[in-house]
Amino acid sequence: MTSTQVHTSRREELGQFLKACRARIGPEAVGLPPGVRRRTSGLRREEVALLAGVGVTWYTWLEQGRPINASAQVLDAVARTLRMDHPEREHLYRLAELTPSRLPSSVEVVPDAVREVLRALDPLPATVVNGRFDILESNAAQEDLFWEWHSLPCLHKNLLWCCVTEPNARKFLLNYDEEVPHMVARMRAEYGRHVGDPTWEEDIRRLSALCPEFAGLWARHEVAEPRPRVREFQHPRAGLMHFRLTELAVSEVPGLRIQVSTPDNASTWALLPGTRRSS
Repeated sequence: MTSTQVHTSRREELGQFLKACRARIGPEAVGLPPGVRRRTSGLRREEVALLAGVGVTWYTWLEQGRPINASAQVLDAVARTLRMDHPEREHLYRLAELTPSRLPSSVEVVPDAVREVLRALDPLPATVVNGRFDILESNAAQEDLFWEWHSLPCLHKNLLWCCVTEPNARKFLLNYDEEVPHMVARMRAEYGRHVGDPTWEEDIRRLSALCPEFAGLWARHEVAEPRPRVREFQHPRAGLMHFRLTELAVSEVPGLRIQVSTPDNASTWALLPGTRRSS
C-alpha cells in the first residue's frame, strides 16, 4: 500500500471514529433541545461544529476524510464537544497525524532477556503479546492455565481470536462481556498506528467475516488504554479463580507487552497449583 493510500485510509478511519463518537451523544446531554422528527442518531454535524466553535463545512470535510489541516487547538475543541476520554483523544490525534507515530518493528522477536523474565515469573502465568494480541511467547504457567481452554486445536495463537472463536469461552471467562469489548477497544486504539498495514487489515477482515460479534464491537470505534482489571476464570479442574491482570511494556520492541496474571485472593493462590498439568 502506498503512502497516499495509507493517508487516505487513516483519514477514512478518522471520519468513521468521529461519526461513532457523535452518534453516542444526545442533544440533551449538551444542553440542546431534542427537537422533533430527528433522524440523526446523536448530535448533528452542524451541532458539533457550533459547540466546538468551528466551521460546519470544515467539520463536514473532516468527517468525510478530506485532506484538510487540523490544529491541536481545533481538535481539542472537537474532543471536548464529543466528550472524549484520554485514550479517545490520543486515538483522535494519531488518526489526524498530529502525534509522531513510532514505526512498528519489522520482525517481532522476543528478546532473550524477556524470555528469562517470563520463566522467572512462574508460577504466575505470563505471556508476551503485540498490539493485535498475537501470542509471541508464554511461560509454562500460562500454557498450563489455558491447556484445556480450546475444544479444538488452537491454530491462530492470538488471545482475541481465542476468545471470540471458542464456543466455550464464556463458560471459562465469566466476565467475558467486559473483557472482550475492552480487548477490541485496545486493538482499535493500537490500529491507529497501523492503518493501511496489510497484515492488520487482513487480520481485521478475516476476523470480522468469521465473527459477527467482533464485527459489531469493531464498528463501535471504541478505544481504550491499559487499566487495572480482574478476570474471573472458571478453570475446568481447579475451579473458580480471580486474576489481577498487569501489563508491562517491552522497551526493546515497541508495541510488545508482557501480560501477567496474579491471583487476586487467597483462594486463587491456593488453587493455582491445581492448574499445572503435572499436578
